[in-house]
Amino acid sequence: MSVITLLRWTVRPCSRPVAVQFLQKRALSGAEAITALRPFYFAVHPDFFGQHPREREVNENSLKRLNGYLENLQKPGVRSLKPTRLTFYVRETTDKKDEILSSGFRSVSFTLHTKDVLSTVLDVLRSCSLSMEHMQGLKSVTESDGRSPEAGGAFYRPIRWDKTYYAFTGYRDPEQELEQAKRVEPTLSLWLRNNEAAASEKQKTSLPRREELKRLKTELCNKLSLTDIRWQRSWGVAHRCCQLQSLSRLSQQNPESLHNLRGHTLVFTDQSGMNAVGHVMLGTMDVHHQWAKLFERLPSYRALLQQTEWLKERISLLLGGIQVIHIERRGPLLTLEEHYSSLNTFHKRLLPCRPALHPRSLQDLTMTLESDRSSTILHELGHFIVPIAYEACQLHTVLQSQAQEARRRIKRQEQLEAEEQELVQSCRAELSLSSLQKEAGVSSRQMIPCCRRLLEERPAQLQGLRLCVSHFYSVLQDGDLCIPWDWKG
Repeated sequence: MSVITLLRWTVRPCSRPVAVQFLQKRALSGAEAITALRPFYFAVHPDFFGQHPREREVNENSLKRLNGYLENLQKPGVRSLKPTRLTFYVRETTDKKDEILSSGFRSVSFTLHTKDVLSTVLDVLRSCSLSMEHMQGLKSVTESDGRSPEAGGAFYRPIRWDKTYYAFTGYRDPEQELEQAKRVEPTLSLWLRNNEAAASEKQKTSLPRREELKRLKTELCNKLSLTDIRWQRSWGVAHRCCQLQSLSRLSQQNPESLHNLRGHTLVFTDQSGMNAVGHVMLGTMDVHHQWAKLFERLPSYRALLQQTEWLKERISLLLGGIQVIHIERRGPLLTLEEHYSSLNTFHKRLLPCRPALHPRSLQDLTMTLESDRSSTILHELGHFIVPIAYEACQLHTVLQSQAQEARRRIKRQEQLEAEEQELVQSCRAELSLSSLQKEAGVSSRQMIPCCRRLLEERPAQLQGLRLCVSHFYSVLQDGDLCIPWDWKG
């Protein structure tokens, strides 16, 4: 989510005070919810955490889940949703100029279990200790005359406030901020001149820690017969070393508890369990005995994983051989229990209809299941995104009608990935980079022109450095340089 996207939410012709508009309705519409949450968005928006990659990523993922929660509340017939746990890093600001204080930001976690948009908005503002003065006079829809919230309208609508509103309330003008951001955005060469020395020093300092991390990972993989050890978050090298040292201590103190790990891939993330693809998740905030209990439960997880694979096979047989896959996103990892529940619900909806598809007509295609969508779409990468609650009897028609386009997109993506890999290798060699990678949110269509421009301009300051293509400029704590994929020349 970019600042531009956020600001588009917050501009539409209107000059009346927002509280007056709210009072005219007892149930909040999507546009009104965005208006009410504006102080919250400016306190947690990821684009304001450019120097803090981990906090930026946490906020980005939580915002996606919050927006999905609000969208689902507005769908016709929805009475309640599954409680959703969210964590945000909230910027500490002054009352006068809304500047970041020396303390930086604070962490706020809360669980949404509300049943209407208004209650959700109030809960978010209250949990983050943000002002609710503009919400005075509103009553929850559950306390009103029973009228349901507006349905069917777009959740995001642009809003424009008169300049006097910002002067009176002290809120920041998004249009003015956008213009300032554009003016201060540096060129790549200027930014490198200002940050290359610091990056080199940090990278040099981190070399012993990187060697220690490599040693610990190899040692634990061999000792525990692990397939791999991974990290979902962009933790620094020192943080990763601490996590591996903690696992190593557990293996020494309670070696019998780790026998069930053989053959598994470990992922350090925010929660413990097993994810949708069968990797063992270790919550970084959990203590040793919680990890040990998880390892003891692994046999039952493996049984559930087998049931999950069986459901995928049954769905594939019913839908012409199409394969059900799961694509990990940057948000919280999908647990195996959640994945099994989604597959089971979808399979039960398919059985009565039994779509008339040739057994192998779609066997070269893939699909994912999502709970927060209302219609089936074809992703630009070539896989179908199918809502769990989609009308199963109509699904075969949609899949067959777009099968040819799906194959074309898959082939195009394979070509793009091959071109991207070739360009990345060229950049590493010709620019003498120590490494070149990209963030998960950067697509091949963005990475390819970025690499081409790097090869054209050949910035001398990059020699020997670790480069990461992202959406913002940053020097990470271990010396990695992050540059936006669409950097200015």
